[in-house]
Amino acid sequence: MENRPKRKAIHELIGAHARELSARLQEHRLQLYPPEARKTLRTFSSTEAAKLIGVNDGYLRHLSLDGKGPQPQIGPGGRRSYSIDTIQALREYLEVSGKGDRRYLPKRTGGEHLQVITVVNFKGGSGKTTTAAHLAQFLALNGYRVLAVDLDPQASLSALHGFQPEFDIGDNQTLYGAVRYDAERRNLRDIIKKTYFANLDLVPGNLELMEFEHDTAKVLGSNDRKSLFFTRMDDALTSVADDYDVVVVDCPPQLGFLTISALCCATAVLVTVHPQMLDVMSMCQFLLMTSELLSVVADAGGSMNYDWMRYLITRYEPGDGPQNQMVSFMRSMFGDHVLNYPMLKSTAISDAGITKQTLYEVGREQFTRATYDRAMEALDHVNQEIEQLIDAAWGRK
Repeated sequence: MENRPKRKAIHELIGAHARELSARLQEHRLQLYPPEARKTLRTFSSTEAAKLIGVNDGYLRHLSLDGKGPQPQIGPGGRRSYSIDTIQALREYLEVSGKGDRRYLPKRTGGEHLQVITVVNFKGGSGKTTTAAHLAQFLALNGYRVLAVDLDPQASLSALHGFQPEFDIGDNQTLYGAVRYDAERRNLRDIIKKTYFANLDLVPGNLELMEFEHDTAKVLGSNDRKSLFFTRMDDALTSVADDYDVVVVDCPPQLGFLTISALCCATAVLVTVHPQMLDVMSMCQFLLMTSELLSVVADAGGSMNYDWMRYLITRYEPGDGPQNQMVSFMRSMFGDHVLNYPMLKSTAISDAGITKQTLYEVGREQFTRATYDRAMEALDHVNQEIEQLIDAAWGRK
C-alpha cells in the first residue's frame, strides 16, 4: 500500500477555515466601520420624511420656515434632510400639537397587548432574516417601539444591525442569558442593545444560543417540571413589555427548543416560503412537525392562541410560470392566510446586503430608479399589510 501524504483531520481543517474566514470578515468590517466608529443611518429627504410621518412635504416646509418643532439639516440649495431622531422628535411634536393624534405616534395604549411576531420556517434561504429585518425597521421608521430578537445562532440579524457575533457579543449577552436554567440567568433588560435606528432595540445572537438546546434536553431528561422551557422566553419578554409595541423574532432554520419557545410566546406567526416545489414540500414537513410538537405543549399548559398567522411568499419572480402556479396552489389551499402581497426577488435587496444593510438604509441614488422603486414598493406593501394585521389585533380601525 503506497504511502499517502498526511492530511489534516477534518475538525482541524474546518477550524482553520473558520478562523481564517472570521479574520477576513473582521478585516472587511473594519474597512467599512473603523473601531472607533459605529454604524449609522443615513438622513432622509423631506419627501421621505413626510411620507414616514404621514403628512405632506409642504406642511413640513411650513413648520421649518415658521421655526416650529425640530428643525431639519439644511444643505446646498436649501435642501432639507432629516435624521431618524429628528423624524421621531417631529412625531412627538405633532402628536402633542394634534392632541394625541395616533397617526403620528402609533404606540399602543394600556388596553393593547404586546405584539410578538415570530418569523419561521425550517428551510434555509426562505428569507426569514431579510423579512424580519425589514419588518422591524419599517415599524421603527413608522413610529412603533420595536424589539428585534435574534434567535439564530448564525446571527445574521445581529450582523445586519452592526454587531459581529464572534467579536461584539460576549458570554451571556444573547437571549440565552435571560432563559438559562442556572444562577447565571440575567434580566433581559440588561441584554438588550440599542441600534442606530430610533425606536429599534436588539437582543443579539451568536453560537451561545445552542446552549439552550443542550440544557433543555438535559432538563427534560431529568423530569424537572419546575422549569417548563416553553414559558421562559415569554417570561423574559413580559419583563420588558411596557417598553415596546412590537417584538419581531427571527428564528433559526430548525424546529428546536428555541423555535418552539418563540412559537409559544408569539401572538402572531409569519411563515416565509419560496414558491418552489422543494421549498413547499419542506414547509409541509415543517407544518406537520410544528403541529405535533405544539399540541404536546398545549397539553402541558402552553398557550397556543394567536391573533393571526400568515404565509409570506418570498423571492417571488412574477415572470416565472412555475412560481405563479405554486402561488396559485397555495392561495387555493390557504386562502386569506397567504398575504396578498409577495416579496419580490430583487437585486437591490441583495446588493444592499453585501454591505450589511437593508433597503431602508440605502439611498435611491445607489441603484437604478426603477430597480429601487420596484423593490421598495414591494417591501412597503408587505409591511403595510402586516401593520394592518397588528392594528386589527389591537382593535384599531
